[in-house]
Amino acid sequence: MIVCPQPAAAEAGLEVLRSGGNAIDAAVTTAFCQGVLDPQMCGVGGSGMMLVHRAGSSEPECIEFHARAGRDVRPDQWERLLIRESADRYGYVLEGAVNDVGYQSVGVPGTVAGLDLALRRHGTLAWAQTLAPAIRIAREGFEVPGALANTWIRDPSPDVVAMARRIQVTPGAAALYTQNGRPLAVGARLVQDDYARTLDTLAREGAASFYTGEIGERIAADFAANGGFISREDLAGYRPEVTRPLAGRYRGLTVTVPGPPAGGMTLLQMLNFLERFDLAALKWPSVEAARLRVEAMRWAFTDRDAHLADPRFAAVPTGHLLEKDYALSAAARIHDSPTTTHISVIDAAGNAVAMTHTLGISSGVVTPGLGFSYNNYLNCFDPRPGRVNSLEPGKTRITMMVPTIVFSDDGVRAIAGAPGGTKIVGAVLQVLLNLLDHGMTPVEAVSAPRIDFQGEFAEVEGRVPEAIVAGLRENGVTVHRRPYNYDSYFAQVQLISRSADGSLRGASDPRRDGGVELFT
Repeated sequence: MIVCPQPAAAEAGLEVLRSGGNAIDAAVTTAFCQGVLDPQMCGVGGSGMMLVHRAGSSEPECIEFHARAGRDVRPDQWERLLIRESADRYGYVLEGAVNDVGYQSVGVPGTVAGLDLALRRHGTLAWAQTLAPAIRIAREGFEVPGALANTWIRDPSPDVVAMARRIQVTPGAAALYTQNGRPLAVGARLVQDDYARTLDTLAREGAASFYTGEIGERIAADFAANGGFISREDLAGYRPEVTRPLAGRYRGLTVTVPGPPAGGMTLLQMLNFLERFDLAALKWPSVEAARLRVEAMRWAFTDRDAHLADPRFAAVPTGHLLEKDYALSAAARIHDSPTTTHISVIDAAGNAVAMTHTLGISSGVVTPGLGFSYNNYLNCFDPRPGRVNSLEPGKTRITMMVPTIVFSDDGVRAIAGAPGGTKIVGAVLQVLLNLLDHGMTPVEAVSAPRIDFQGEFAEVEGRVPEAIVAGLRENGVTVHRRPYNYDSYFAQVQLISRSADGSLRGASDPRRDGGVELFT
């Protein structure tokens, strides 16, 4: 089974599984297709991580391919431009939005190197085979679906540049995604010939072409000409990393997640906090269940803001923060008072992948002749020097991406992850609670009404009953009830659940387009 937000990409992954490829082959193929089909969410100019479980192995591994700040950045370069932190804590608002759009917002991309490493370590297909479907889609084009068109016209936040303006920041982007100064409409055909040629070069010359070959040279020259922070040396020196994931216990299950700078630590803290409560006895939605979710988020996000960082640049006290006693004492004390994409895939042998990759919100930069968008990964660095998440050369910023694999004693129990910025961890948390505590099916678990709390007020979907909104307010929580019943403000979880008999059920979050493909 494979689940992701783009149906055509899921179909490409399914074909890999049908032809005998494994979960890693399918994930890599799907990821390349996602970059073509959802060009502001992900692609070869991006960043991410892949959690891989090999059937029969003792523990998963995490392949991290985070975008990193170039060697020419300075910790104080934006200090005087700071206006405020974003309301949703996604990043920082600077004069001129130089950290949000344009060449200076881009970190050294890691996606190509990460997918190449995953395939070499765990795949069975040749590199060129995994690129072929994406090349075909880019060359032949596709009709713009509603979800993509809505991305271009929707304003994600007043604290970031609107997407309609973002996709016109450079002539290359405007030529691809707009017509007569307006974003392409639903049903318009999006053909990406330059992207197809770039992917074809990668297929023929290998991933090294992106970092030390023809593609890398064109990237470096473009950024040098436009004041960006990606040099030939940055590209040539980029390396993805293989790390040991974090693992926690919840209700007798093992929850495996990536470590810092990703959101896995924060998710495990929330689960530790909630484990002392009998959530199964509570309905969802209910006032008490909502209050406990808010308090778990409040506590864990406080620690996130204080401690989460790139562990190569700051000491992150992961061991202490994940101690059960630490969470239990916090829970007892508080109880007394109260654009990114993802792939979940499992194959017949039991190999499993949870992979989240992203462009952030995308920088609006398209290098002439290359045809793909770059990340805007520098937007979440703290522009004030001397802080755990301050900008530094070679550093990656924190991210709430949290590809997750849950294990029972007999193997994989669930695979989950989501696009959605800072809302990802809270969304994955709630879907796991719905699945594991409230006994929901995968479709019910991802579709249930959702809340989000980032430290000041709770955002709730329009479907959350007024009685629960009132109950939260009576407990001192400031609540903003959103106008949409299925609100794309919230992260869009992609879930696979495996039963004890080995049967699979999956669901793609209805807050965005999605595809669930099962091969039997």
